[in-house]
Parts: sequence; structure tokens; C-alpha cells
Amino acid sequence: MTMERTDYLTRNQARFLDELKELVALPSVSSLAAHRADMQATAQWLIRRLRQAGFENAEGLATETNPVVYGDWLHAPGQPTVLIYGHYDVQPADPVDLWDSPPFAPTVRDGRLYGRGASDNKGNLLAALLGLEAMLACEGGLPVNVKFFLEGEEEIGSPHSLPLLARSQERFACDICVNTDGIQYRHNQPTILSSFRGMAALEIDVQGAASDLHSGIYGGTIQNPLHALAAIVASLHDARGAVAVPGFYDDVAPMSAEERAQLAQAPYDEAQYLRALGAAATFGEPGFSTNERAWRRPTLEVNGMGGGFQGEGAKTVLPSSAHAKISCRLVAHQDPERILELVAAHVRAASPPGARTTITPRAGRARPYLLPATHPGVQLMAETYRELYGKEPIHIGSGGTIPVTAAMLEHLGVYSLVFGFCTRDEQIHAPNEFFRLDSFALAQRAIGVLLHRLAAVDAWA
Repeated sequence: MTMERTDYLTRNQARFLDELKELVALPSVSSLAAHRADMQATAQWLIRRLRQAGFENAEGLATETNPVVYGDWLHAPGQPTVLIYGHYDVQPADPVDLWDSPPFAPTVRDGRLYGRGASDNKGNLLAALLGLEAMLACEGGLPVNVKFFLEGEEEIGSPHSLPLLARSQERFACDICVNTDGIQYRHNQPTILSSFRGMAALEIDVQGAASDLHSGIYGGTIQNPLHALAAIVASLHDARGAVAVPGFYDDVAPMSAEERAQLAQAPYDEAQYLRALGAAATFGEPGFSTNERAWRRPTLEVNGMGGGFQGEGAKTVLPSSAHAKISCRLVAHQDPERILELVAAHVRAASPPGARTTITPRAGRARPYLLPATHPGVQLMAETYRELYGKEPIHIGSGGTIPVTAAMLEHLGVYSLVFGFCTRDEQIHAPNEFFRLDSFALAQRAIGVLLHRLAAVDAWA
């Protein structure tokens, strides 16, 4: 990193913080129709900022809801093209009364900027843009070609952004993606995040009689939908916690001994883990550590069940119906459609006599993502982190889902290097979300260090 670029970043930190405050102050909540105008305003803010930084062709690409912000700098002939990903939408701020300062009036306290979206993802997104601006201003160019894909739907599953990606493959063609929507395991602990779980979900409806019935007159003569649903749900796992759906694990990518050793480097204190959750014990698929189960093993979870009388007091009713919501978190190389077929077949087979069971897949399916340990980007991120932190990175996965990572692999044929600097303790999606200002400054430096390393790669296969 040149001294001139270091000076530029240091000299402009006050301005950069003001700009981050401007961006966080925009209530770009994608899940609420009342904020549609705020989404458009945030997209326009980013378009202006891309142009100001020196990027060309900056525009908003229309979708059915919020635009994808695009911009590029393509003046490095013979060098790789890097696609920078980020998202400008945020989660709702509720419950607002639990915030110590207004969620869209960003406030600095103790070296942290508090505000909705400060950490996820506006701080990381803007830091990458600022780091690239410094390179353009001080070096007159970039070591690689750069494009941007900044979406406004990540927090609602990218229902229109990903179809835009699929039909705009030429525009977004690249050699590698740098995804700013990443997370560090702990503050000042460099972290390589190599996997996200996918998602498949369905609803189960069990119908008995046409209406609720008197449990004394009719009880014991026909199937109780709640009993039937309980039997179905109980059949989904064995007594040890493994999923009992036939074929569920067939396509799961096995972990090598090296991968398991890498995941084991992440600090883990079971007593602290349980204390933080208020839980009595860990439980799940046997043969794997808690972190392995959270990051690299699939799950099937019952998210909700209902039916019959649940008010105060007693009502001796035999309910006419019962319902359950099921979600599956998937890992490489599981196919969401195949998993839905397997679970549906199991539910139908487990449905007791006298129960009419209906299975409805839910929207929002996403494929899992895994960055191979042998991918050159893993080594380049490790070298970058050593330079920035002076210590070795740890390797982790994520139990959550970022659909765009798998979508870019499917539609563009490129892997994503997840390269963000927020941390797990920054109240993401919760009241009092914050971003550490030292992480904000470090991220500005980091993008340039990584891009110079990416420029030296001959092949991305």
C-alpha cells in the first residue's frame, strides 16, 4: 500500500464518516412498502457516489422493486475483472424503543457508529468504495477491472435482483466476486468465511373433520389432526437428533480432515455458548461439533405448529385441522427442489390413517454455497489478512444464507470471496446495531491490498 494512498485515507476519515452517516440515515427498509421512496433515494445516493469516486456507467438497473446499482472501471486490459457485491437495504428497526439512539439518526459513541445498517451492510459496502476511490485518486487507476452489483433486496431474499443477474450475464461477466457482506468471527480476528447454507421450506396442513367437534361425543372415533401432526413431526428426526428423512444426507459434501481441523480453530466455549443462549445443553446430529453442525451440516427444523383451542381455560374440542411450518438449511451439494421432494414424500408416508395431509412448498428457496479450500482466492485472502492483522486467519462457515453467492456461481460461473469487516457482536438485525470505526478504516485499506493480489492471478479455474 503506497504512502500516498495511506495519507489519502487518513486525511479523509472525517469526510468518510460523514458520508457513512448520510448513507445510514436513509431508511432503506426493503420489506416495508412505505420505504419504497427511501430505497430509490438510497440507490441514487450510491449512483452519485460511484460517479464521484471515478467510476463510469453508474446507473440503477430496474427490477420489479428496488434497482440494482451498477458502475464500472474497465481500463486494465489483460487483467482480471472483479465484481464488487454489496446490498443497500436494511432490516426494519423494530422494536424502536429498545434503541439507545434513533436507528436512522446515526450516532458515534465510544468509537462506534450506531444505526440500522451501519454494520450490515452499509459500512462494509461504503468502505470498499472508499478504498477504491483512494486507489483511483492516488494511483490513477486500479490493478484490475472492477464492476459493481449493489442490490436492494438482500434482506428479503433477492427475489428480483437474482433474476436480473441471470438475464444480465454479459453485463456482470467477471473472473471473481468480492462480496462485502461478510463477517469476522471476533473483532481483530481475521476470518475466512467459506460457506453459506441454502434454504428450502414447506408447510404441512392436516385436515380431519369438516369442523371442530365435541371431544366427548366424537373423541376416539376419528383421527385427531393434532395427534397426526405430532406423529408426522416426531418422525422427521431420530432420537439422537439426525434427520430421519430417507435420502436427506445423500448429496451432502463430506468434510475432509483438513477442513474439520480448520473449523476447529474457531474459538468455542460450550459453557459460554449455552449461557448466552439460555439453553441447558447442545443437541443435534451426532458425530459433529457444534460449529460443524451450525456451518457445514444440513438441518430440518419445525418453525411453528398450531391447531385447536389455545385460549385461556379449557375447551374440550377435537380440532378440524393442524398446521406446521418446516425449514431446511442445506449444504453443498444439496438441491432445494430435491430436498423438498424427499421431505414431502416422507410426510405423506408418515401421515396416519384418517388424516388428509397437504404439503405446500414455500417461496424463498436458495442453493448452498461452498468456496473450495483449494481455490486461489482462499490463499490470497489469507495473505491479505496476514498483512493487515499480523496473524493467521481462522476458517469458519455460516449457518445463514446469502443467495447471491450460489447465484453468481450458477449464472456467472464465479466464486465469491466474502470479504467483510463487521463482527458477530455488532447487533446485526437487532436494536443498537453498530459498526466499529477502526474496522471501517481497516476495510478501506483492505480492498486495495486484496485487489493487488487478485491482479497477479493467471487463472481462476
